[in-house]
Amino acid sequence: MLFGRTNVNKFLVEEQRRNPALAGDFSMLVSDIVRSCKTIAQSVSRGALAGVLGDAGSDNVQGEAQKKLDVLANESFLHHCEWGGHLSALASEEMEEIYPIPAGNPRGAYLLVFDPLDGSSNIDVNLSVGSIFSILRCPGNIETPTVDDFLQPGTQQVAAGYAIYGPATMLVLTVGNGVHGFTLDREIGEFLLTHPDLKVPAETGEFAINTSNERFWEPPVRRYVDECLAGKTGERGKDFNMRWIASMVAEVHRILMRGGVFMYPRDTKDPSKPGRLRLMYEANPMAMIIEQAGGLASTGRQQILTIAPDSLHQRVPVILGSRAEVERLVRYHDEYDRGEDKPYSSPLFGTRSLFASDN
Repeated sequence: MLFGRTNVNKFLVEEQRRNPALAGDFSMLVSDIVRSCKTIAQSVSRGALAGVLGDAGSDNVQGEAQKKLDVLANESFLHHCEWGGHLSALASEEMEEIYPIPAGNPRGAYLLVFDPLDGSSNIDVNLSVGSIFSILRCPGNIETPTVDDFLQPGTQQVAAGYAIYGPATMLVLTVGNGVHGFTLDREIGEFLLTHPDLKVPAETGEFAINTSNERFWEPPVRRYVDECLAGKTGERGKDFNMRWIASMVAEVHRILMRGGVFMYPRDTKDPSKPGRLRLMYEANPMAMIIEQAGGLASTGRQQILTIAPDSLHQRVPVILGSRAEVERLVRYHDEYDRGEDKPYSSPLFGTRSLFASDN
């Protein structure tokens, strides 16, 4: 393939030649997804000029306030993907139930799961946002698919990807044979291959976590972050940088480009929710991308791709990124569960701290 000259369609044709299982409607379905992302990219780029900023005045199935662009992005996926005859149904983070293909439209053998606009809290301040998608095969009757047809572990994904709408719009895609990045050339309206065979560095000096939740973290996560913050003077013997963008797409993209570890771990803030991120819409597709690029993705206690889903909007803890750091975090969780980890003590209350006690 010619670097920078191969568009998504040509890339998919070549992948199908190597993997006959991808033949048929698959490449046409990805083309529909690409058109959805181009439409969303255009709306995001115009921002206030298009009158699409601000709240939509409604809540999604999670009880979260929807932005105008959340609604527009969801409608874009439905509009571009419901008519082509490649899908039997869709499921979106923004919709409570699955979305069957409307009567009168042809149906195909695939299912599409998507988060139409990840990181939408960043929209009004002009920071990077993105779209995440996962393609599954429909195991049941494609004429009348059910929720159960969607509840497949991440290992069953045919493909996964995301679009990031930043200074440049990029599409990152895996079909189970590595991870490849395409940049949108706005002059010709095509995504061109610019980042072939992306690899996550095995080690890193960066981590991303929302430290405002520190008081709710489990001890193994506190232990890991404490060691990173101690830098060269601590057990790790090197300095770390901390990042937090509040957009999973942006966090994962940075990790793919230069390494790092992203953590949205289990915490005690809301005991009814074992995690914050949605397994089907966020964790599974991003886990497939990261692991296809040589990294790891775990809850801390289980490989994300092996989780058997029990509901369409199931939430899970997510720890993913550079292999060595994720392996360390998994080990810390295992040691904690077995009662073999070392006690955690906050550096804020050490003997040389301003908060030191006289007792």
